[in-house]
Amino acid sequence: MRVPVIGAGSVGRSIARELIHNNHDVLLIDRDASAEATARVAAASWIIGDACELSVLADADLESYDHVVCASGDDKVNLVVSFLAKTEFAVNRTVARVNNPRNEWLFTDAWGVDVAVSTPRLMTALVEEAVAVGDVVRLFDFQQGGVHMVELTMPDSSPYVGRRVGDVPLPSDTSLIAILRDGRALMPLPDEQLEVNDEAIFICPPEAEAELAS
Repeated sequence: MRVPVIGAGSVGRSIARELIHNNHDVLLIDRDASAEATARVAAASWIIGDACELSVLADADLESYDHVVCASGDDKVNLVVSFLAKTEFAVNRTVARVNNPRNEWLFTDAWGVDVAVSTPRLMTALVEEAVAVGDVVRLFDFQQGGVHMVELTMPDSSPYVGRRVGDVPLPSDTSLIAILRDGRALMPLPDEQLEVNDEAIFICPPEAEAELAS
């Protein structure tokens, strides 16, 4: 997969290195990137320029990419690039970093954002996930389709512990996509039995969260 990453700060570089480690081709775009910064991710291609400029995105052949990651430390940049990627270059999927929680409401499909990743919210979710058993913790918002990714750690009081995945009734429009157990990610096959402290990952609409927690 070929992925352009907008913003070559510490977050953008970390994302780029991880993608490269997973054998993806990465293009980093940053107007302030220094020679030292480019040397830190030498395996990536680089464009030194303002990603908010149409000409820079055109030079990057943005229309040839299916995904764009907007990871700059400026919410305005991430919104503008997401919008341009969708409206001018017909990019299929955009992932945008939210730096200020007050701006989360802007990161919707109206601005071309498919997946909004709020660093403060994610950190909060991880803290809650570490201490909350039996509570539904929202991990991500998917703007397309208006659904969320949520996590539920199975308490010993859950009526579903010991039951087959295929026998567990799920709310409408809800899918169990993974089970995390003992450091492993398991496919939720119908015959897989749920165990205490399993972390179940769901995709669901907002109205299903309360039902999952009940």
